[in-house]
Amino acid sequence: MLPAEMDPRYQRLRALLIQARLDKELSQTTLGERLGKNQVWISKYERGGRGLDVIEFLDVARAIGVDPFKLLRKLD
Repeated sequence: MLPAEMDPRYQRLRALLIQARLDKELSQTTLGERLGKNQVWISKYERGGRGLDVIEFLDVARAIGVDPFKLLRKLD
């Protein structure tokens, strides 16, 4: 079994979050501020250096301004 960060589905989820952030014209710094995190935290999950748990995923999606459930449907 692959580590979560290497699973193609997780890579796709990261790509969806990155694209959603870019579509909303948010920098990593601005997103981090919305989450009470720093830019490095955002960069680490976007590069795959750390995973997101379910709660973090929900928080990130909502801070970006996208429906987290619509993003998950795109994984199917």
